[in-house]
Amino acid sequence: RKTAFDNASATRKLGEIKQIRLQKLIETDYLANSDVTMPDNIKTWRQSLRNIPQDFSTEEQYDLLLARDEETGELTHSIWSKP
Repeated sequence: RKTAFDNASATRKLGEIKQIRLQKLIETDYLANSDVTMPDNIKTWRQSLRNIPQDFSTEEQYDLLLARDEETGELTHSIWSKP
C-alpha cells in the first residue's frame, strides 16, 4: 500500500495544483462578464493558469508550484501571483 501511495504522489500533487488553479480562476471570473473589459495582463495570467497541466508535467515542477513561504505559508511560484 505504501508503494501505491508513493507512486500516486504526482497525481495527488497535480490534483492540489488544479484546485489552487481553479480557485485563482474563480477569483477573477467576474472580469469575464460581458459588461467588463478584462485587462490583457489578466487574460494572459488566466491563460497561463489554464496551461499549467501542459507546461508543468513532472513531479519536480509540481513541487516548485506547490512551494510555500516558511513564514507566511503563501505559495511562492510566480505563476500564482495575479498581475
